Amino acid sequence: MNKNYVPKQIFAMGGGGFSMESANPALDKYILGLSQKEKPKVCFIPTASGDSDRYIVRFYSAYLKLSCTPTHLSLFNPPTSDLRSFILEQDIIYVGGGNSKNLIALWKEWQLDHILKAAWENGIILSGLSAGSICWFEQGVTDSIPGSLTVLQCLGFIKSSNCPHYDGEPERRPAYHRLLSQGLIGEGYAADDGVGLHFIDNQLEKIVSSRSQAKAYRLEKVGDTVTETILEPIFLGS
Repeated sequence: MNKNYVPKQIFAMGGGGFSMESANPALDKYILGLSQKEKPKVCFIPTASGDSDRYIVRFYSAYLKLSCTPTHLSLFNPPTSDLRSFILEQDIIYVGGGNSKNLIALWKEWQLDHILKAAWENGIILSGLSAGSICWFEQGVTDSIPGSLTVLQCLGFIKSSNCPHYDGEPERRPAYHRLLSQGLIGEGYAADDGVGLHFIDNQLEKIVSSRSQAKAYRLEKVGDTVTETILEPIFLGS
């Protein structure tokens, strides 16, 4: 292997982490462990929530208790005009949940999509849940538009589609099946709340979970039929 090789890593969660499991830091600790640094720099990007102050405070409340150096990036109140240098100084990027459509639009306006791709290619770990999960894929199942679940064209770092909250929101599973059956979305992965999909160089390498019964799924279209294969995660609890 090339001695200069740096793995490109993405950790995409269906739900969970400090946003949804304040008393269970298993997924947050897993993310920090991916950096293999004693005190990695972690940048929270809350664009999808409109840079919610409450969300940012919750991030710091959780991550200041862990072995890391937390910071955040607000596009409504940016810390610097040089976002590229700011992002490339981090070890881990953690993207929060919220409105995925607004996230993609704002990132493209600020050229953050290109900066994050450069970060990924330089070995900075990309992670997130819900909107912060589907953003890394080619397409995602989103509730960004009120009234129905639709397909969102995302960044395409992972050559697949994604659906979060597969067990947490009852309309998710039928919507993903319907969209795939109609050819409106490509084949891909779904994740229950509490499940993280760890991709290395575009390959799914590991699945972990903070909840003992939670699962991941591979969805494919065979002829006119959608097949759903359960993917068992490694439970991070005891």
